[in-house]
Amino acid sequence: AWGKRVSPEFKTKVVEISSRLRVDIDHLMAAMAFETGGTFDPAVTNTVSGATGLIQFMPSTARGLGTTADALRRMSALEQLDYVEKYFLPYQGKLSTLEDVYMAILWPKAIGQPNDYVLFAKPSIQYEQNQGLDSNADGQVTKAEASAKVQNSLSQGLQPQNKG
Repeated sequence: AWGKRVSPEFKTKVVEISSRLRVDIDHLMAAMAFETGGTFDPAVTNTVSGATGLIQFMPSTARGLGTTADALRRMSALEQLDYVEKYFLPYQGKLSTLEDVYMAILWPKAIGQPNDYVLFAKPSIQYEQNQGLDSNADGQVTKAEASAKVQNSLSQGLQPQNKG
């Protein structure tokens, strides 16, 4: 998925990373496409949270990986893939679904949980920050609801104009 939007070197590296992490390459590509708005731009930054890059590394996460959000923004997409792999390494072999790949990014506690698992509920800061994911407006964001947009990203990425 999304192979026509990235360089051959990027694709090769993602194939290698996916193999080592035992994760579906299309799932990883769909998650990165979603997190970057389809651009795969390593400098894309959320102005509210300060998250940046291919998987929207939070500043605290970047520090935990031995770097900074600013340093990640200055990297090429190919260089930043090393940090994507480093981030996902603790979840190696546990990401068998698209939903779990996305949960590793959004809410790791939900990895392995059923799709009706509630991630965020009113009243909470987490819910307020993610209420746009509450598709049925019931005051709860489930794993399925949170993953729906990434599922759409996967579907788009597998379209002939994007797949490669």
